[in-house]
Amino acid sequence: MTRIALSELNIYPIKSAAGISLQTAEVEWKGLRADRRWMLVNEHNRFITQRQIPKMALIAIALEPDHLFITAPGMEPLVVPYSVSGIELEVEVWGDRCRAIVAGEPAKAWFSQFLDISCQLVYLPDDSVRLVDPNYAIDHSRDQVSFADAFPFLLISEASLQDLNSRLTTPVAMNRFRPNLVVKGCDPFAEDQWRKIRIGSVLLHVVKPCSRCIVTTVEQTTGVRGQEPLQTLATYRLQQGQVMFGQNLLHANLGSLSVGDEVEILD
Repeated sequence: MTRIALSELNIYPIKSAAGISLQTAEVEWKGLRADRRWMLVNEHNRFITQRQIPKMALIAIALEPDHLFITAPGMEPLVVPYSVSGIELEVEVWGDRCRAIVAGEPAKAWFSQFLDISCQLVYLPDDSVRLVDPNYAIDHSRDQVSFADAFPFLLISEASLQDLNSRLTTPVAMNRFRPNLVVKGCDPFAEDQWRKIRIGSVLLHVVKPCSRCIVTTVEQTTGVRGQEPLQTLATYRLQQGQVMFGQNLLHANLGSLSVGDEVEILD
């Protein structure tokens, strides 16, 4: 039997900005450490993503010991300290309202200039809890998520992407789908059948297929939107009127994950 293993481990510190590939990551109750703990909001304190502004893909982030180092084409680098303390706001992401901390005026000016829209960067502190949809939660008092759309983990297999690319004229990269966990060694869409897995020491429940939106049509290296792969996915991955690709997961314990960890299928 082929060994299934974790082949990629990705975080996206600012929601809808570029991701960072890691070799090892700590699992906290909100998900992977630093994953989507920052988010851009508009004048109404509502979240902003590549759905509205595709060029957000061009915002690159590096994790330094005590700050985020943020760059974008035509902009001077921006430094955002991890130890954010300032004005608190109630912000909205997909109908959820939660308490966040404003990252400050320099960040507001920088992002507003680059995106040509009035916006500001906010941070989700540890003590601000955004609970997972109770329809999918395993532990209703504990399962929480950061500023990710709905769940702390998204998993996709390399084989599923290869299957999709075999149907496309121009192949797309895995970063179109913004997964946290990429696995290798299984058949295409094998992840659709999993219910409980263990990666390293972390137990994960596979709770819901991931419905895909127009962010998947944004070329992440250029910020330009097209028609694919959503158009092709709609021909064979449609479920109840939604295009599904990848699986959302909840974790049952804390720990760490590393590229190369074995993926055990428990159910």
